[in-house]
Amino acid sequence: MAKRTLLIGIDSGTQSTKALVVEAASGRVLGEGSARYGLIPNLPAGAKEQHPKVWVRALTQSVREALKAAKASASEVVGIGVSGQQHGFVPLDSLGQVIRPAKLWCDTTTATECAEITAALGGPKATVKALGNAVVPGFTAGKILWLKRHEPKNFARLATVLLPHDYLNFWLTGERFMEYGDASGTALMDVRKRRWCETAIRAIDADLLGKLPAIASSDRPAGALTASAARQLGLYAGIVVSAGGGDNMMGAIGTGNTREGVVTASLGTSGTIYACASKPVVDPQGEIAAFCDSANQWLPLLCTMNVTVATEMVRNDFGLDHAAFEKSASKAPIGSDGLLLLPYLEGERTPNVPDGTGVFLGVRPKTFTAAHFARATMEGVTLGMDYGLRRLAQLGVKATQVRATGGGARSKLWRQIMADCFQAEVVTLQVAEGAAFGAALQALWCWRLHKGETVALSDLTDRFVRLNRSETASPSPDAGRRYAELQALQDEVGRALRPAFGLHRKAIGGAG
Repeated sequence: MAKRTLLIGIDSGTQSTKALVVEAASGRVLGEGSARYGLIPNLPAGAKEQHPKVWVRALTQSVREALKAAKASASEVVGIGVSGQQHGFVPLDSLGQVIRPAKLWCDTTTATECAEITAALGGPKATVKALGNAVVPGFTAGKILWLKRHEPKNFARLATVLLPHDYLNFWLTGERFMEYGDASGTALMDVRKRRWCETAIRAIDADLLGKLPAIASSDRPAGALTASAARQLGLYAGIVVSAGGGDNMMGAIGTGNTREGVVTASLGTSGTIYACASKPVVDPQGEIAAFCDSANQWLPLLCTMNVTVATEMVRNDFGLDHAAFEKSASKAPIGSDGLLLLPYLEGERTPNVPDGTGVFLGVRPKTFTAAHFARATMEGVTLGMDYGLRRLAQLGVKATQVRATGGGARSKLWRQIMADCFQAEVVTLQVAEGAAFGAALQALWCWRLHKGETVALSDLTDRFVRLNRSETASPSPDAGRRYAELQALQDEVGRALRPAFGLHRKAIGGAG
């Protein structure tokens, strides 16, 4: 068999790590591997943490599994790319050791610290003017100030701030490195100018700037694979490790979202919708994140914290497998006979409701069935994503086609609900693991640039990202009008309950 040229794409997520081995010549996925894990249990309400050593263990296992499935030899692999969950805070000491578990994107315990940073910047409008983004609990900035306030001894040891995918790059290469895309989700960066915002950094600590890596272009390699990491992965030392990026930035690459006009919807634990833009798209209200992408452009993005986490909760409670859950949901009509979910299970990011909880409105004997709860959950989280999609449209980013990825995209019924809610064609991709595939394509791009070739990433995605035309869902105008009514109701209920969420949090005393 002729020697192949192979790339490895890795996606380190909140619940699992996936690895793909991709052939450079064809873009075909030749092998896959995965490893699952969970959050640190029994933390206070809103606290979500993992230890980075769990990610390293899962990366090693999934890469070895993917290489075995591809029947790949070490000499065939020329590059690695890493996608990681955004916004997590990995604190390292001066020896490069992890000081404490990472606080994750879904941790909502930093609302007080975010308000303090916002006030130091002159209020919400001044904050968006300085950063391009609001400072919200999902982002990294508040987590750093939280460490300073709540664990001063640990903060005193802090030498380097990394994000989850940066930490895995550090493990692979020994280099402390940040690229534009993931760095733009820290709320410490001026996304318009692609550089650190010293005013925001000083609002946390006068010495913090020296603990942040320099930000580099996303087409630069993070470094070369070290001998120690190579031994654990069964690879050769010295191969290129690309810049990588956050899971949304890599998902954009893996779904071909590298040119203006394409919109991606990712239905995982959280829900994200994002588009490619040639210039920054800044939301004066701060609801849409004005991120950079990991291809040296920009990625206006909305994120809702609760998508498959909500459907999985209901599915498990009714004791249904995935097929039975979808079959049950299909028995309820559009609108679930008035049963509506406000899906803020443990807080929400878009809209920004950190004290929110889940609320079912319209519970009565007729709707107290598995079918109604299953469909209402699918509809509720999709309407939650549509809240942000409508805000994107107001900023000039309009969707005619949505490329769906993630676990929720496997459901035919859910794809139709999306098409009807969004009033846009919904398609899926032949490679379902968009973030891992995007990481492999970015590694291919980086490797070819490293060799001195001239190649655009969009040319690679145009060539290798292929649609599943048989799974296309087209919107129904009649269903769209019904969902527009439900959207207005969900928006109104969400606004009306915001004061009550804070009272509820006080009433339960922070109990989980």
